[in-house]
Amino acid sequence: MGHAAGLRAGTRYAFSRDFKKKGMIPLSTYLHQYKVGDIVDVVANGAVQKGMPYKVYHGKTGIVYNVTQNAVGVILQKQVGNRYMEKRINVRIEHVKHSRSREDFIKRVKANAEKRKQAKTEGIHIHLKRLPVAPRESRTISFKDNKPESITPIPYETTI
Repeated sequence: MGHAAGLRAGTRYAFSRDFKKKGMIPLSTYLHQYKVGDIVDVVANGAVQKGMPYKVYHGKTGIVYNVTQNAVGVILQKQVGNRYMEKRINVRIEHVKHSRSREDFIKRVKANAEKRKQAKTEGIHIHLKRLPVAPRESRTISFKDNKPESITPIPYETTI
């Protein structure tokens, strides 16, 4: 048996549509607006063979640098040996979706702005930086009504 090394070798499941999601792509996919600077995920969605990203870029996140009639140009980082290279690919919009990676960050920025505004009106100092999880509080255990137990595994028995 020879080893396949073609352009789409080993993509039997990577490029196929999900179970019960085969057939025509929902039209809402085409109604998303992409602007230069948007952060997008490259997802190789089956059915549309045109503008299909190469398998290395499947699941990568990049920034839109160009928008055309039915495709977007995306800047991605690709690991080549010991470095990351900037790659620019043109992908049809069926194969991209808005990334949710910055959602939490933007939510936190808005919440912090609100807290800062509230603290300014009340005239108090507020700490807005995130902190790592602190160690648990110390506690004292009483042995008065709680005798220590020795737990040992049950010895393995072979009955032949």
